[in-house]
Amino acid sequence: MSGTSADGIDGAVARVHGSGVQTRVEMIASVTVPYPSPDRRELFALFSPPTGTVERICAFNFRLGGLLAQAAAEAIAAAKLRPDQVHLIGSHGQTIYHIPPQSAGAGSTLQIGEAAVIAERLGIPVVSDFRVRDMAAGGQGAPLVTYADYLLFRDARRGRAVQNLGGIGNVSYLPPGGGIDALLAFDTGPGNMVINGVVELISGGAMEFDREGGLAAAGRPDEALVETLLADPYFASPPPKTTGREKFGQGYAAGLLASARQRGLSDADVVATATLLTVESIARAYRAFLLPRGPLDDVIIGGGGSHNPVLRQWLARSLRPAQVRTTDEWGIASLAKEAVAFAILANEAVTGNPGNVPSATGAAHPVVLGKLVPA
Repeated sequence: MSGTSADGIDGAVARVHGSGVQTRVEMIASVTVPYPSPDRRELFALFSPPTGTVERICAFNFRLGGLLAQAAAEAIAAAKLRPDQVHLIGSHGQTIYHIPPQSAGAGSTLQIGEAAVIAERLGIPVVSDFRVRDMAAGGQGAPLVTYADYLLFRDARRGRAVQNLGGIGNVSYLPPGGGIDALLAFDTGPGNMVINGVVELISGGAMEFDREGGLAAAGRPDEALVETLLADPYFASPPPKTTGREKFGQGYAAGLLASARQRGLSDADVVATATLLTVESIARAYRAFLLPRGPLDDVIIGGGGSHNPVLRQWLARSLRPAQVRTTDEWGIASLAKEAVAFAILANEAVTGNPGNVPSATGAAHPVVLGKLVPA
């Protein structure tokens, strides 16, 4: 799994028992493999239409397939297994561009990281390209982890929000005792993406993220600027909805930084402001869209942002009285949760079970997700 932060590849090895709502998952090992700097630069060039040429996307599709195969091999080794002991790989790849459905027509999405390269190098069947079938059925193509969130974290008595803090934040709301049809999921807005973007800009590329939340802790957020940013129509629009780097990427971070400089903010203040934007976008989304549907007892966080203590503390303060917890309490490493989710979706694909949640994505009906490349 390579998410919207595009800082590396998260891999997980899990035993998946059964299928459908009876699925049980046992996590064995996980790895995070950072991108080599030249590959990360090339990846970011592909995100921008002026530099993301057809030739470059074509070439990097195979290059990324090799990197994904290498990360999968490292995860298998960490689990003390051989490739011939692994039955199936689920590979999300890397989203290059995502166009949500609009009233004028259908949406579209493109993930790269050639699955045939993974299958060839490891001799393991690969399920990939999960998003397109949901979009073909009229859905947003995201969030797709909702089905796995339901299997892993549902509870008969406690209402839970499973909040991913990757580049983009997305939430799955699991009402107490509710079935799959009762789920709600959507992208809350920026997770780490804007924070990382302003950190890279103010450091001249020397830093890629706010380590341990140190800059945010040293700064003071500009609450008035956050209010201005939250006036963007995306935040108030009702689910189903998705967003991505196209909206909250480098251009957005540069605009935030320019506004902050005009207001006299220090570097630390800028990072604190970006951090508060993430926190407030999540808290307000919960108040507007989750709480009208039922109680919220637990907020279970995962993704890179769950390792930022300032982001965690500010979220806990804003979401009281709900308890903010991490996926680690359920035996799922916080950086590996989405990789585990795509392992579950791959298992559902080969057993012929739908993996999308229409109430979350807006698809017309449940569909089997993914394309299978045999070993």
